[in-house]
Amino acid sequence: MDDPKTPQKLFAPRVRLAPSPTGWFHVGTARTALFNYLFARKNGGKFILRIEDTDKTRSKKIYEDNIIEGLKWLDLDWDEGPGKEGDFGPYRQSQRLDIYEKYLQQLLDEGKAYYCFCTREELEAQKQEMVSRGLPPKYSGKCRNLTETTVKQYLKEKKPTIIRIKMPNTTLKFDDVIRGEVEFNLDLLGDIVIAKSLREPLYNFAAVIDDYLMQITHIIRGEDHIPNTPKQIVVQEALALPRPIYAHLPLILGSDRAKLSKRHGAIALTDYQKLGYLPETINNFLALLGWHPYDEEELMSLEELINRFELERVQKGGAIFNLQKLNWFNAQYLKKLPSDKVFAYFSDYLSNYAPKKDFLRSGTEYFKKILEVELLRINKFSDLFETSEFFFKKTIEYPKELLSWKGESESEIKQALIDSCSILETINDEDFNRINLQSKFYAFIESNLSYQGNRGKLLWPLRVALSGQKDSPGPFEIAEILGKKETLQRIKMAIGLA
Repeated sequence: MDDPKTPQKLFAPRVRLAPSPTGWFHVGTARTALFNYLFARKNGGKFILRIEDTDKTRSKKIYEDNIIEGLKWLDLDWDEGPGKEGDFGPYRQSQRLDIYEKYLQQLLDEGKAYYCFCTREELEAQKQEMVSRGLPPKYSGKCRNLTETTVKQYLKEKKPTIIRIKMPNTTLKFDDVIRGEVEFNLDLLGDIVIAKSLREPLYNFAAVIDDYLMQITHIIRGEDHIPNTPKQIVVQEALALPRPIYAHLPLILGSDRAKLSKRHGAIALTDYQKLGYLPETINNFLALLGWHPYDEEELMSLEELINRFELERVQKGGAIFNLQKLNWFNAQYLKKLPSDKVFAYFSDYLSNYAPKKDFLRSGTEYFKKILEVELLRINKFSDLFETSEFFFKKTIEYPKELLSWKGESESEIKQALIDSCSILETINDEDFNRINLQSKFYAFIESNLSYQGNRGKLLWPLRVALSGQKDSPGPFEIAEILGKKETLQRIKMAIGLA
């Protein structure tokens, strides 16, 4: 397995997600994970999770846990990786240092890489000198041809050092499934650094070794990695390793067509979990950021996405992250998914992300009733605590003018609320539901000349008294959820305002 000249015998594609645990799992990485997952499942391949944690300073376990939890929430299950050790592990780069050292030493022994002893000050001076001459800044190659004796002496003296690879002075081309042929002039790059030491490999070296040894056939990643590709191909060729197939996904852009960033709003996956979006929504929405099926279908389950996905249908241009579209998707899934599944998601949201407030009432059944009533009016779970806060607050505050249906006087509004109290008092607690409430109120309206042909005169102030809002569900739905005691209490408080 370790012999770089051993040909890979593969019968199905092997792809990988290789995040660095240096920050929160964000939507860009989530989309990359999704596209890799869809490609692997569509083609009977394997999806590998590899944690690239060689950055000792910035890598944190909390970020690794966040990545793993995010993938599980999206139901993007990996075949090999942390927690699922396969034949090509370990799957954390920090546990693979012996492997990297072996290949680094091979490059040094073969004269394809070399120790560089230039100080930071020297490197900066070289850079400024090239810039002053109108040349692209790159390493001058000062240490490229040091004698073996000099190198041994400097190492013995423990001079600060890094390891560079000798870059060929040629043009490199590679085929990209999405972009076609891509060309780079390697002379512009100079001899790049591939390691700080034999035990401290850098990304462009470690990733190549891991991709080879884990038999990765396709590298599907964001287009921001395109500049890394020629550097990695040079390492591959120096070690006589096979070249995988590349596919660079378009950037996700904000509404201003700039690369999506924090200034556009939430970008971490947990931000969207906290807002109450569903995982089905996120998968469906992200899949359509840069890819589209042959037909115009938009709402697709994960299984449907797998069946339809083709890497060749990924676009080159950037994909706009449209928040309104995301909200529309989520609203559709709230209606489309089985109610028990939606409430299971809502229960998880309440446990982990709901705002901590002094609620009027808590409990599973109470929250479930609220969700059922509000489901058609919300885009995401967090909306409940904005548009429907009256269900949770112990006191309702609103201008008394809101109680008026069509300019009724204070005395007319007060009488309507008193009439509502009288009707409600006749209904037993066990019969206090929307059907009985509607029946009682409609019967009263039909028998009372003041309200015949003008239901709003009675029902508008009742609804506002219960919700304190201009727009809300109907008064009977609200009353059923609040219960008889709270309903009467709110009406009596409103009578004091009228």
